[in-house]
Amino acid sequence: MIPDSGNLPAPFTSFVGRRQEVTEIHHLLGAGRLLTLTGPGGVGKTRLALEAARTFGRAFPDGAWLVDLAPVRDPAAVASTAAGTVRVPDPGTRPVLDQLTGYLARQRTLLILDNCEHLIGACAELARALLSAAPDLRILTTSRHVLGVTGEHVLGVSPLPSHDAVELLRHRAKAIRPDFSVGPADQAEVSRLCADLEGLPLAIELAASRLRSLTVRQLTERLENRFTLLTGKSRTAPSHQRTLRGVIDWSHELCDPAERLLWSRLSVFAGGFTLEAAEEVCAGGAIARHEVADLLDRLVGQSVVLTYETEGRPRYRLLEIVRRYGRERLVESGQEGDLRLRHRDFFLTLAEHVDRHWYGSGQVESLARLRAEQANLLTALECDADPRTGLRLVTALSFHWCAGGFLSEGRSRFERALALAPEPTAERARALLAATWVAQTQGDLAAADLWLDEAETVAERLDDPAVTVQAGGFRGVSAHYRGRPQESIERYEHALATMTALGDEREAASWLLALACVQAYAGDPRAALTGHRMITAAEASGERWGRAQVLMALGHDAWSRGERETTGTLARSALECMRGFNDFAMVARMLELLAWANTDGAPTFAAGLLGAADRLWRDAGTSIAAFGPQMVEHHARCEAAVIDALGQTAYAAAHTDGGRIGTPVRAVDLALAQDAGTDSDTDTDTGRTTVVLGASDSVCPLSCREREVAALVARGLSNRQIAAELVLSPRTADRHVENILAKLGFRSRARIAAWWTANQVLTP
Repeated sequence: MIPDSGNLPAPFTSFVGRRQEVTEIHHLLGAGRLLTLTGPGGVGKTRLALEAARTFGRAFPDGAWLVDLAPVRDPAAVASTAAGTVRVPDPGTRPVLDQLTGYLARQRTLLILDNCEHLIGACAELARALLSAAPDLRILTTSRHVLGVTGEHVLGVSPLPSHDAVELLRHRAKAIRPDFSVGPADQAEVSRLCADLEGLPLAIELAASRLRSLTVRQLTERLENRFTLLTGKSRTAPSHQRTLRGVIDWSHELCDPAERLLWSRLSVFAGGFTLEAAEEVCAGGAIARHEVADLLDRLVGQSVVLTYETEGRPRYRLLEIVRRYGRERLVESGQEGDLRLRHRDFFLTLAEHVDRHWYGSGQVESLARLRAEQANLLTALECDADPRTGLRLVTALSFHWCAGGFLSEGRSRFERALALAPEPTAERARALLAATWVAQTQGDLAAADLWLDEAETVAERLDDPAVTVQAGGFRGVSAHYRGRPQESIERYEHALATMTALGDEREAASWLLALACVQAYAGDPRAALTGHRMITAAEASGERWGRAQVLMALGHDAWSRGERETTGTLARSALECMRGFNDFAMVARMLELLAWANTDGAPTFAAGLLGAADRLWRDAGTSIAAFGPQMVEHHARCEAAVIDALGQTAYAAAHTDGGRIGTPVRAVDLALAQDAGTDSDTDTDTGRTTVVLGASDSVCPLSCREREVAALVARGLSNRQIAAELVLSPRTADRHVENILAKLGFRSRARIAAWWTANQVLTP
């Protein structure tokens, strides 16, 4: 099965040359676990790393992840940036590095740390920690300097050889001028141009963009004049550096004034941007809003701006060396401060819109949008021009921190923002409430109590009854977590009634959700009515996150009353609402509930669900015990009943299969796709047999890795090709094939292929 995780951006241009380097990367990552691609800026290290990662195929079923470190300035933020990129569940109860190492320890993942040169020490420390904890992890880094970690392999990325440089120029020129060709008469001139550019891909791409209006000879002559001037100014700079700086200088000079201005203004973005963001932040003065799209398109045509797609949305970005050049021009213009404020205000507006309209449709899309803008959000939070505005921003991102999986980051950002703005203002009072939610979600009730004390003090000083009421509601959250549900119910009821009377629909929805859940868990007879009220409102608005929590809570209530069929129906409805969310703990709780409901009718399915839930609990750094002793008791009863029905061996096999499902999204899809009543092992999405919840390993004697090897044998790959595909040494690939032959009692690879085709067994 092709991995459904990872974040590699789809390429918008063809990859030219470097096939030998791609093969070498496969070989080096098979022989070792850490590989650094080194070379000067503009030589194509990142593009080579991405191309190699795309060709790994099944080698990394848990995904290949690109961690862009270019916008990161604080070495302490390297681990959290990697964790956020890989979407590590963040309960905030352990250091981020511990969470990341624990998460990757059970995965076969490729991690690409891109642009490490300004963070060498922190990247080296991260690589050492991760490789020590995660035996199946491979790390590929790009940097102008080696990391210096024991076991590190280094591959120097050289400029393109002449024929590849010419081919790259031809590809890029043809993209903007379809009639462009390199005939015999032009070959010498094109080769001369590429030699002048020293085979640097970025320099070639920038230069090729000018072939829309210039001939190759005209382009060569102009560049030679530029390099002559540059050499006279900077005799000590390395040759590649002079060449690249010269091409960027020249590209900048050839831009018209509006294009140059937009280039400098775009440098304020970190990690990419949308057209909407560029229009809002960069328009003004000499650039009208309606002109931004055309100017941006012209900069794309000149290879100054790159296009890509993430989370299903088109985005733009500047290569880091081009962005730094633009930032120099922005600082020189004296506009940097103004642009940083515009940048902050744009993302404040975005965050406040998501927060204000959270209880409606589009929650998954909103979280994805904020996740894609994580680098920009952190940059905006570091704009200290107005600390009170910083409090507004960190507060507006509450759902990003808590529902989007960034608890530790959110906690540190609240602490920083509160320290910068100690005055007793309305913004601080609301930030204290939001910080309380983060602390409670982390299980830090002591810190939550201190923040609530201050919030109530500030509210009294400002005569703000809304803050006072909400602080009382959050006292109810702590009461619930401390085992005092009746106090919790009373506080939620008061908060709901008051916020409804004040006309605050958003806060009223929050307290209605909290009340419905705590009533259900407490066995309150009013739970069904309150839950129905919440679910009806959610269905009308398209809201899914809160609806899922209420359905799960009502399922627990049904389970406590012995209504297993109702429990299963509610658990499935809750999981349906959770499609697309990356909430490890909540999905694990729903899988548990569905397992309990299927203990008697479908024990193999229930065992697989328990295995999947256990995997999500481990990856989230928590367990079902965090939700109370009653949950532990229900889990133990379910597990004992399933073992009694299946036997220990079959239970262990089904539990192991379920544990191979490493993401909430995948677990939800498989749990809902499978017909629990039949314990089927057929994936209804594909119609083919696969490893699903409850499918026993007893039908196949091969290990997970051996199944992967068998699948590649069936595709006709040689042992050496299998080694490259799975990032193994050739000797290890030979051994796997020998083991398969022995286990299946075959004498030839052809029999393996025939057996695999007949069984159509896919790996997770």
